[in-house]
Amino acid sequence: MNFKEQLNQKIIHIEEVLGCFLPKETGYQKTVLEAMNYSVMAGGKRLRPMFMEECFKMFGGEGEIIYPFMAALEMIHNYSLVHDDLPAMDNDEYRRGRKTTWTVYGDGMAVLAGDGLLNMAYETAAKAFDMTDDAAMLKRIAKALQILGKKSGVYGMIGGQTADMEAEDGKCSLTEDVLLYIHENKTAALIQAAMMIGAVLAGGDEEAVNAMEQAAYNIGIAFQIQDDVLDVTSTTEVLGKPVGSDEKNHKLTYVSLKGLEQSRKDVKRLSEEAIAILTAYSQAEGNQENLFLIELTQSLITREK
Repeated sequence: MNFKEQLNQKIIHIEEVLGCFLPKETGYQKTVLEAMNYSVMAGGKRLRPMFMEECFKMFGGEGEIIYPFMAALEMIHNYSLVHDDLPAMDNDEYRRGRKTTWTVYGDGMAVLAGDGLLNMAYETAAKAFDMTDDAAMLKRIAKALQILGKKSGVYGMIGGQTADMEAEDGKCSLTEDVLLYIHENKTAALIQAAMMIGAVLAGGDEEAVNAMEQAAYNIGIAFQIQDDVLDVTSTTEVLGKPVGSDEKNHKLTYVSLKGLEQSRKDVKRLSEEAIAILTAYSQAEGNQENLFLIELTQSLITREK
């Protein structure tokens, strides 16, 4: 089975996991539940739960204890996209080739849908406590929850979004350091959460968890730079969302700061550094060699959408 076939199978598997945790569209709150499900099931690469499960396997994790966290992280990722697309934020009408949540349900309901996904994410992750009575695993679940909260919160993703908004509004100078802070927190933080939680729930030690955090930093920064590259070089049909939106919104990006050629070089360098870390740990004694995880990271260098 080649990489693309494996990737498609894993996406199907992740969407089956998501289906087990998404809400039934009933009751007086039916509309917001529909909007939540609309946003989560709009497709996408499912990279974050995929990285989580692959790291879990690499460190010897087995069973379904990882599933609530996979679903929770994807809910958090999608709530952030719902809010990002709002008129008050990026004002985007298309994502993944179809209308954004606010354009279908209205911006007020989209705000509630994002809020609902964020709250449901922690309800979902906490379900892992009901799946075991092993004391060591219960401690790992608690640690995983701490990581999830920090990396998605004001010291993670929301912190990055705050710096991004203030830079756009001219409230701070957008230097290279600020831009990297935005990318680290707005994009890399959830990938860090994915890989760290995978290692934690599998019983990885502190050194291993820190190594996954560093690898995920590189992957996240490379991923965001590639996003900036595609915003300049791709088309709406290929990308599934409007291209040129960064320029339209007068956003300073890595490409506008460093240029297209240097941006592409940095994507390659960061990805190769991450692959070196993953290769070392996947070949370490006691770990399972995970070639798919390494191929997944490599694929981000050349992705077109």
